[in-house]
Amino acid sequence: MGDGGIIVTYCRSDEHMGPSGTVLAVRSYDEGLTWSSPIVVRDSVLDDRENGLTALADGRLLVHVWSTHHTCESYDRMADFSYEPAVVEKWMLEVQAKEYLAAAGQKGGWILMSADHGLTWELQGPGPDSIHGGIQLASGDVLVASYRGENGNIGLFRASPDDLVWERLSVFTPPELPDRRFGEPHIVQLPSGRVVLMLRSTAIPYDDQSSGNHLWVAWSDDEGRTWSEGCSTGLWGYPPHLLPLSDGRILSTYGCRRKPYGERACISSDGINWDPAHEVVLRDDADSLDLGYPASIELESGRILTVYYQSPHCSPPAEMHPPDPLRHKPDIVGTIWEIS
Repeated sequence: MGDGGIIVTYCRSDEHMGPSGTVLAVRSYDEGLTWSSPIVVRDSVLDDRENGLTALADGRLLVHVWSTHHTCESYDRMADFSYEPAVVEKWMLEVQAKEYLAAAGQKGGWILMSADHGLTWELQGPGPDSIHGGIQLASGDVLVASYRGENGNIGLFRASPDDLVWERLSVFTPPELPDRRFGEPHIVQLPSGRVVLMLRSTAIPYDDQSSGNHLWVAWSDDEGRTWSEGCSTGLWGYPPHLLPLSDGRILSTYGCRRKPYGERACISSDGINWDPAHEVVLRDDADSLDLGYPASIELESGRILTVYYQSPHCSPPAEMHPPDPLRHKPDIVGTIWEIS
């Protein structure tokens, strides 16, 4: 943030597919060692869930939020035993409530802005979704890669920071593979001006541990107007977050949902060529594959802070008072580490 702090946004909900969710933010002024109490960013009637931050050069912050409107039909389509029947029945009653039905028009992507380092947030209006936010290009405009509602493609949206009116700049079309679909992209601009797009590949039918779940990249040399063909990086995991380091290299962090479960990182000199043999294991001690979505920043000390979600160990953490032996939901976790 412009005041020297760090801000993290995240979603709070009872369950992953529950009908309601709230986007919250916490701040730190000691490089991630301690954190403030949560601040509400968006709390509509709907399930406000995926959220990503875009930091502007003038200090303003944007949060891209995706609000999901669940229905009885969507719960009927869930696989059997995804949740206890009583839980699903409760959700079905909630989504049939008059207030919830009336809020159907609020589903989709929304942009909120803060001009006071994340203390307060103002709704700007509809805008592109982004799980990790966008970037401000060297030319000054804001560029965001979005995948919701793009029919399997990646939409690139551009806006002036002056008015934040979004226009679709281009569409990146991933390769058509019979056993793959693509999404959850992130972008970064290199010192050369090239924009690199990295995205998740997911197995069809869905399989968290498919051997083909590699990250893919494409690039643009005209600020996102046209794109190269996509190619696999060989990095296994998802989804990616890209960070330009102070030495000019690019850091990618991503979750690993095959044993040993945890968080991974890799560094590239150009954002296109990646060497899985030099992958860094940040965590390999997760109890389950319910983890990931890491995002990283470079601290003033030169170290890296990577924030992600990960399920706790089976025994409750010692700092819980009183301990909750039934606790199983993920934590928001940070790892501070050094690049060797």
